[in-house]
Amino acid sequence: MSINAATFPYWRLSGFYLFYFAILGVVIPYFGPWLKFSGFTAQEIAQLTAAIMASRLISPNILGWIADHTNQALRLVQLFCILGALSFALVFVEQSYHWLMFSFIAFSFFWNAVLPQFESITLAHLGKAHHRYPQIRLWGSVGFILTVMGLGLLLEQQSPNIVPLITFFVLLGLMLNSLTVPDHALPHHHDNMPSFKTVLLRREVQALFVICFLMQASHGAYYTFYSIYLQDHGYTGSSIGSLWALGVIAEIALFLGVSRYLKHYQLSSLLLISLLLAVLRWLLIGLLADSLMILIIAQLLHAATFGLYHAVSIQYIHRYFPGRLQGRGQALHNSLSFGAGNAVGALISGYLWDYHTTLSFILCSLFALIAAWLCSAILSHEHFMMSTD
Repeated sequence: MSINAATFPYWRLSGFYLFYFAILGVVIPYFGPWLKFSGFTAQEIAQLTAAIMASRLISPNILGWIADHTNQALRLVQLFCILGALSFALVFVEQSYHWLMFSFIAFSFFWNAVLPQFESITLAHLGKAHHRYPQIRLWGSVGFILTVMGLGLLLEQQSPNIVPLITFFVLLGLMLNSLTVPDHALPHHHDNMPSFKTVLLRREVQALFVICFLMQASHGAYYTFYSIYLQDHGYTGSSIGSLWALGVIAEIALFLGVSRYLKHYQLSSLLLISLLLAVLRWLLIGLLADSLMILIIAQLLHAATFGLYHAVSIQYIHRYFPGRLQGRGQALHNSLSFGAGNAVGALISGYLWDYHTTLSFILCSLFALIAAWLCSAILSHEHFMMSTD
């Protein structure tokens, strides 16, 4: 089954991912330098960044529960997009540490909640062609690149204080795009469908969530301090933006071709490859950052450490949490990995950063290595591939 833009809301679904990850393209690379410019310490930057990530522990599950009981996932996504934009506008009132902490928590509560529900909406639109999901998700990578490169060039001419303004305008774009997306009923329960609790008690599901947590924790130093790290090694703003963009270009290339691999290869094998390459990536960045060529190689590995990992984990959740369990499954996955994992990774790297930057990346590599061991020990015993229907 191919995606036909004439009968399928391809661009409206893709537009949501474009704006959502364009926001991430501001938050991850440039919130750190903006906060450093504003006079915050490494620990305060880590705490503020962790606050944005930590809301994913709560808000996706709250929205997932409400959506599951009201069957109004799209309307709730639209409402939360509006509230997210309004909440972020609070940063223009004051920029003290406690006020920013409050506004970041409020903004991120709404912003972080919407993606898992939108994943369910997208998969519902795709139906049996769910293996085509990466062809829509790749536009999120495009949005990330546009903001990373554009803002990187802009910051060579403008003060970092422009970062919150850009963030607000992209949030408005996400809000407006969400209002154009058509609704699509999520699959109904079947009589033989397991309960949510029954699925959670499965050993392989628990292993998957621990693996996802560790994989995202391994990105802690990268997401929080990579731009600052490169600045300290003498790289310019445009070079830093280009390196961020290179990683996402590699991710897009992966998304364009990964559908065939999802259909024909074991998910556990693909996941294990992404985890082992994450081990290598963090060691390269931590030990050899003075070499531009090594950094280029490390950024190309983003195709595996994020692109392949994300495509496979979404398919795992789709398989483990069928029907109306999908929304809560995606929410819990988002909370434990992008929420708890990123928050823990950011906090640990923040407390280690002033002591030894290289040690932060070595610890990140260790997180990925433990995840790879769990994948090999538990998930590799499962022998399902994606269906080809």
